[in-house]
Amino acid sequence: MRRLLVVFVGLAALVLLPFLLWGERLEAALDPALLAARMQAQGPLATLVALGLLWFDLVLPIPATAVMSALGFVHGALLGGLYGAAGSMAAGLTGYAICRALGPHGARAILGAEGLAEGERLFARVGAWLVLLSRWLPVFPEVVACMAGLARMHLPTFLVALAAGSWPMATAFAAVGAFGLERPGLALAASALVPPVIWLLVRPLALRAARSEPAAGDGPPPPDLRSG
Repeated sequence: MRRLLVVFVGLAALVLLPFLLWGERLEAALDPALLAARMQAQGPLATLVALGLLWFDLVLPIPATAVMSALGFVHGALLGGLYGAAGSMAAGLTGYAICRALGPHGARAILGAEGLAEGERLFARVGAWLVLLSRWLPVFPEVVACMAGLARMHLPTFLVALAAGSWPMATAFAAVGAFGLERPGLALAASALVPPVIWLLVRPLALRAARSEPAAGDGPPPPDLRSG
């Protein structure tokens, strides 16, 4: 458990470092009003750039909420929210995929055998809630997505939880940009109730998919090589 915590804190530190170095400059350069004006002037290409910025939030201190607000200003709350969710999910899925691609041996080298076993148990029990709720917090989305990949969290469950957390948040910030809400906290507080409801509704389907998927070590029995 200690090594699992050390890796978690280490990943958080790696994510925080770019914020400390370049966060203020990027935040000033990506002011929502300025970004929205650029998007309106440059058209669809600027929307692709905005999606790329949300994707690079995995490794750079991108003010993702400002980008989502600008998407809402240009495209409206619903479409802007979908764009914002797509970019946020792309970042989360990339972190998950990179860490899962390390395989059991790579994960064991990073976490240790005991840490890997503890991580697998943790994400099997409450991984969906960790992924879902982390989307609303700074730093944690990237770290939790990477840890889920190391722990080889069930992919369909990860995707459902990722979507259930990303879409309401992105839509809330897109609504702030679209409608210029004077009290954005109200919109964010209301939409924060949506992810748990979505997960409770889709949880039975995710659990059914998890049970139907064979374990990583499952497969046909080895052939009997004994003579006779």
